[in-house]
Amino acid sequence: MNKTKIRRKILKFRKKQNFKNYKIDKNIFFNFLQSKKYKSKKVGGYYTSNYEIDDLEILYLLEKKNYNISLPIITANNQMDFFKWSSNDPLKINKYGIPEPISLKKLYPDILIVPLVGFDDNLNRLGYGGGFYDRYIHKIEKIKQVVKIGLAFSYQKLEKVPTTINDKKLDFIITEKGIF
Repeated sequence: MNKTKIRRKILKFRKKQNFKNYKIDKNIFFNFLQSKKYKSKKVGGYYTSNYEIDDLEILYLLEKKNYNISLPIITANNQMDFFKWSSNDPLKINKYGIPEPISLKKLYPDILIVPLVGFDDNLNRLGYGGGFYDRYIHKIEKIKQVVKIGLAFSYQKLEKVPTTINDKKLDFIITEKGIF
């Protein structure tokens, strides 16, 4: 099955089932970060949309623990950068209907929380097909090392994600059932 068909199938199932009660325990996520002894407190998250697994509780907890939080802004040329954000800051809606920060303070995260459609045991990520995260990861890895953590529902695990040369692997994937 090709990426487009897999994507459609998972997204249809995700929307139909509406797994609002599935979540990643914010304390487990925080304890995971602590166990890895990452010195940086610069985290890039995402604003949940399209029935994705919600990372906002995690971001709120990290903010309380004095982490610098950033969210992506998609630019006119379909590139993406991360900008400082606080839970007290207003957001604007982009052309895809996703809330973005209004901040102009660019922040290069050291820890990047990534949404996904599917994943496999090799930490390959199936995204939405626009390449935004793959391009961003390619760009930021030229500047610095970044830890890439995907968030997903356990049912999004696939036997094998079809990949291309442009697809970027993740370092970890966390579901409501555990860490890969």
